Amino acid sequence: MFQTEYEFKLPKGYIDDDGNLHRKGVMRLATAADEILPLKDPRVQQNPAYLSVILFSRVLTKLGQLNNENITPGVVEKLFASDLVYLQEFYNQVNEDGIPKIKAKCPDCGYNFEVDIGPGE
Repeated sequence: MFQTEYEFKLPKGYIDDDGNLHRKGVMRLATAADEILPLKDPRVQQNPAYLSVILFSRVLTKLGQLNNENITPGVVEKLFASDLVYLQEFYNQVNEDGIPKIKAKCPDCGYNFEVDIGPGE
């Protein structure tokens, strides 16, 4: 069966207004509309960097106890920068070839390898 949703675990996590931490989530594959429609948003037209905020609010279907209806641009705006970078890499991996892995290099020996960025423990 063709996989359209991928689980992930954010490095730091989203902290909601009640202080709850949300790290585990699900991202679905993006559609053409997911990438095109945000370009019409005035926030993206004013600041092209805002595209990722709108895009993630569309493709994240779960983040901790939040479902897709509760994952708004405002929630994505409150993610830590390292979590946003993680989601950008994860998005690229699952939408390009469906394999959530990144290239890494051992800082001690210089060995190149791939790391699975799927859901953590």
